[in-house]
Amino acid sequence: MRPAVLGLALALAFPAAAAAQAPLAAQGCLGCHGATGAGSAAIPGLSGRPAAELSAAMLAFRANERPGPIMGRIARGYTDAEIAAMAAHFAALPAGGSR
Repeated sequence: MRPAVLGLALALAFPAAAAAQAPLAAQGCLGCHGATGAGSAAIPGLSGRPAAELSAAMLAFRANERPGPIMGRIARGYTDAEIAAMAAHFAALPAGGSR
């Protein structure tokens, strides 16, 4: 999907306020993990988890040290700084994704 189309899809699918609060790197997570990072039955929640835990998971996915059908491919697209920004964002949200 082209970046412009993906951006439009995210803008239509999620509340603008929630997407605006997420750093650009974290906005890519919203499609699967939800606008508040709460996840779903099959997708783990991110909100309220320690930043170190989230960063370690992303780095392990990126290095193919942690199995995952999609996350390994996604994680390879992020720099260390982007991973740190995403982890800090989701760690700062209330657990369970409520606001």
